Amino acid sequence: MRTSGPATCAPWAARPSPSGPPHRHATSVDKVTSALLTDQYELTMVDAALKDGTAHRRCVFEVFARRLPDGRRYGVAAGLGRFLTALGDFRFGDDEIGFLRDRGVIDAGTASFLADYRFTGDVRAYREGEVYFPNSPILQIEGTFAEAVVLETLALSVFNADSAIASAAARMVSAADGRPLAEMGSRRTGEWNAVAAARAAYIAGFGATSNLEAGRTWGIPTMGTAAHAFTLLHDSEEAAFRSQLDALGNGTTLLVDTYDIEQAVETAVRLTDGKLGGVRIDSGDLPSVVAAVRAQLDRLGATGTKITVTNDLDEYTIAALRAAPVDSYGVGTSVVSGSGHPAAGMVFKLVAHQSADGDDWVAVAKKSADKASIGGRKEAGRRLRNGVATAEVVLTAGQVGPDERPLLVPVVTGGEVDPAFLGVQGVEAARAHHERAKAELPADAARIGRGDPAIPTLVI
Repeated sequence: MRTSGPATCAPWAARPSPSGPPHRHATSVDKVTSALLTDQYELTMVDAALKDGTAHRRCVFEVFARRLPDGRRYGVAAGLGRFLTALGDFRFGDDEIGFLRDRGVIDAGTASFLADYRFTGDVRAYREGEVYFPNSPILQIEGTFAEAVVLETLALSVFNADSAIASAAARMVSAADGRPLAEMGSRRTGEWNAVAAARAAYIAGFGATSNLEAGRTWGIPTMGTAAHAFTLLHDSEEAAFRSQLDALGNGTTLLVDTYDIEQAVETAVRLTDGKLGGVRIDSGDLPSVVAAVRAQLDRLGATGTKITVTNDLDEYTIAALRAAPVDSYGVGTSVVSGSGHPAAGMVFKLVAHQSADGDDWVAVAKKSADKASIGGRKEAGRRLRNGVATAEVVLTAGQVGPDERPLLVPVVTGGEVDPAFLGVQGVEAARAHHERAKAELPADAARIGRGDPAIPTLVI
């Protein structure tokens, strides 16, 4: 596989691509907006609350997951930078308001409110890349009811998708046991979902993506060389290999399973005098095929040639290849779909609001048996012993203790977004933080078999 630069994590030689601003769709008046990426009931609630006088009551909403997907030992919070970017673009222009009026969703008074909408509240969050557990308050939004409730769908659509992908990717990184992984699932999801998926996987430890827009927007290293179509285009496999080598050099990775793998490996080694960068295998019984290819490469003197495997990998097949002489993995469908759990199961709930006279805070909670929530604004900390996490502590009153690492940090203050969490720098910070947070988990958190959360959540 070819990459965007010289080798740093062989064999796909990754280097960050030049970054640029995200491409977003504009309205007919050429204004970027995320305001209609929402469900209708949020705006009908605002409409009603403006009429009854509760719209400007100050509230606290929290995003959390009641449980982890079956068998998962931890989750990875991802999407914060994308959410904050979208929050900055959350504006109602003439086109949006006209659409809502035409549909009868809002009246003239609500239209006037939305025309001037700017989020002026505060947001605290788990740092992007942080691990989380059941009832972890990973996002906390404080503002008036009207300005905060409309953010529900935006927050959940970002965090549910990105956290599901990052959580699956983190499991694959553990299964790979130090060997590099590349995300290559763009053709298995929506076109813009693919960009977000590449970002989430990179935060969780993947080393590169095949998606060029993800490289441009988020600075993620990009990789890729040729598909089977390139080999089939030429009159012979040798002609295809010669063409790729002429274009990309001996350090490239050749796809060797279009026809006969053994013959392809022999041809590849002969054409490069044993100096081929890598071969990619995309089919067959991978453990046995990889072992045979490694033995053949070594026998032919190509001891430095790396082996990359693809072919519908997930964390379980990656773990099964741990003893095989694989040098790197390319993962598609499984990572962009959350490896069987495409949504993280997060919810957005009102947990507190000011009293009618504005003098006190009132904790509120949903009481239904299977969907109960915990009222009150939370604090959260990771309890540590000798640097190893022993519990997730969620406090409904009081502050995080001295033996607990605080988890909630301010990301928006008075409507102003902290730029440290945005863009390429935000992605790199999230990736680094994930590595630190994951290192705190007990050793059995890396097991990919079914099990309970790696640490308990203590609600105090």
